[in-house]
Amino acid sequence: MKRNVIYPRQDSLVSPVVENPFVHRLNWTVYDYIKVALMSITIAPIRLILVGICLLAAWPLAAIAVGFRSEADRNKPLAGWRNFLRPFVVFFCRAMFFMGGFHWITVRGKRVTSKVAPIIAMAPHSSYFDALPVVYLNLDTVVAKAETDNVPLFGTLMQFTQPVYVKREDPDSRVNTIKEISRRAQSKGEWPQVIIFPEGTCTNRSCLITFKPGAFYPGQPVQPVCIRYPNKFDTITWTWEGPGAFTLLWLTLCQFHNYMEIEYLPVYYPTPEDKQDAKVFANHVRDKMAECLKCPITDHTYDDCRLMVRAAKLNLPMATGLVEFHKLHKKLGISFAQMHDHLEKFRKITDNKAGSITIKEFAMYLRLPVSSTLQEIFDTYDRNSSGTIDFREYIIGLSLVSGPANTEDTIKLAFQLFDSENNGYITEDGLTTILHNAFGMNKDDVHELFEDADKDKDGKISYDEFQQQAADKPDYAKIFVAYQNMVNKNGHPEPAQEENQKAKTE
Repeated sequence: MKRNVIYPRQDSLVSPVVENPFVHRLNWTVYDYIKVALMSITIAPIRLILVGICLLAAWPLAAIAVGFRSEADRNKPLAGWRNFLRPFVVFFCRAMFFMGGFHWITVRGKRVTSKVAPIIAMAPHSSYFDALPVVYLNLDTVVAKAETDNVPLFGTLMQFTQPVYVKREDPDSRVNTIKEISRRAQSKGEWPQVIIFPEGTCTNRSCLITFKPGAFYPGQPVQPVCIRYPNKFDTITWTWEGPGAFTLLWLTLCQFHNYMEIEYLPVYYPTPEDKQDAKVFANHVRDKMAECLKCPITDHTYDDCRLMVRAAKLNLPMATGLVEFHKLHKKLGISFAQMHDHLEKFRKITDNKAGSITIKEFAMYLRLPVSSTLQEIFDTYDRNSSGTIDFREYIIGLSLVSGPANTEDTIKLAFQLFDSENNGYITEDGLTTILHNAFGMNKDDVHELFEDADKDKDGKISYDEFQQQAADKPDYAKIFVAYQNMVNKNGHPEPAQEENQKAKTE
């Protein structure tokens, strides 16, 4: 895929090519059911025992190699007798995967040394089985979550790689990680290559999501490495929504063979532009890998996964939270905390299991009847003309439709129009007359709306309360504008104002 094809989508707010790269569904056939049933009572248990034996053989060797080191030794690559144990640890780790059924590994291209390219970028990242290519790369340094250090047995093997740990909850972790990657990348070959999965989370390999820029800040040459699992029955992919880790492990043990391909791409040497902007550097490397893999790219990130989890807790479909947060943050300036709040508000509007808003739900939320005016506003949110508004469309609508209209001038003018007698406040009778005449709203709906806006329950809506209501429900901004346009178009006062003028004349 060429860059001039990929990049225009990054500069727009069009929907992603792949709607959900974080979901995986197993496509069972009758043959798969029979195979898994037979293997579960014959070969799989034996494989599991052999995998355990290999793991128990690798663990003490790794523990000895990393044990009893001084603080100074921890900041240096393994050397001497400690590094002498590396071939044995790698052998047993490789045997562990072989016993698990990974018999066929195809390798294309050539790996360069750390002096040529100190950083290896691997993608797509789709499973814990991606540890296999790390083993194949001689268990060199990896960038990983700090939590992996606490996993029994595997944590020790992770320590053997002398990893750069990332603590996602630590605000200083990002800076410290970049510093450590830079230190090792600039060691002129003293340290082994730093292996990183720049996507930062697992996907279903249908696309390449946004690359985190951490590995690209040093401005050093990078060797891209593409991973493929060309298995007919995909028991490898482990995503945020789909089969669990143990289920996939057992199903993988139940396959006759598991295939993996590793392809080393030519080293990417950063341009002056890349060295000035790590995000540009990351995008260029991603383009090369997407071209090799023949897959699209999207702007999804780990933050989308966090929103997916939040959506699930709100009893919405997990896919509701997939909005390409990184892009919306860049384009619309929405913070993650704001996105969180909008998701909760979205949940209050929609009651359907599809995770989208219908015109009726939109009308109920605003306490307005379905009308041509409301339909027109609804359609401005509904970007793909599907008849419903998903969460992504709702966010964009708030930012591009309601947000610009929700200015102080709009609110002041709307307040003046509703305050027909210039009392400095809005009465329920005045609000009822206007909303009934303008939008066909019945008295019960107006009463609920009035009660909601009348925060101090004094029987009137002050400007501050009106302004607060507009802030709580920015969607009203377009209603205000539509109402003002109706008044201007008619060229005469709204009916409620005419009645008031007659009363004064009499």
